[in-house]
Amino acid sequence: MIRLLFVCHGNICRSVAAEFIAKKIIRERGLERLIEVESRAVSYEEIGNDIYPPMKQALKRADIPFSRHYAAIITDADVKTFDEIYYMDESNRRFLRRMFGEQSHFYPVMRYDPDIDEIEDPWYSGRYDFVLAQLNRCLTHILDHIQERC
Repeated sequence: MIRLLFVCHGNICRSVAAEFIAKKIIRERGLERLIEVESRAVSYEEIGNDIYPPMKQALKRADIPFSRHYAAIITDADVKTFDEIYYMDESNRRFLRRMFGEQSHFYPVMRYDPDIDEIEDPWYSGRYDFVLAQLNRCLTHILDHIQERC
């Protein structure tokens, strides 16, 4: 079992969207027994909150199934448990480094897509559909690489 964790600032937009996009791709490929996916925050600001309503609307428009979500912060146990931890932007990377030091299994979510520099925070930009398209592209590449290893 390969365990993936997606991380963003508050765990109410980007990382949770990445979680549900990845779950959809994993289901479509029949990889449920090989890959497990979750998401977390690097900040306490939104702990316990559900997916931000405009992101829910974007997920519905993109036909990405989702369920009730409770934002949670990344922990030491997560860092030890998850095989690969993906962050959305440089700010997330700095938070992770401050919290846990340099880790060999922390990666930018755009790791396999050289055309994407970072996943912008739609909380500020309002570009939820754009962010979903970027995440879908990045997650397809990540899951392609994982599937090749399985």
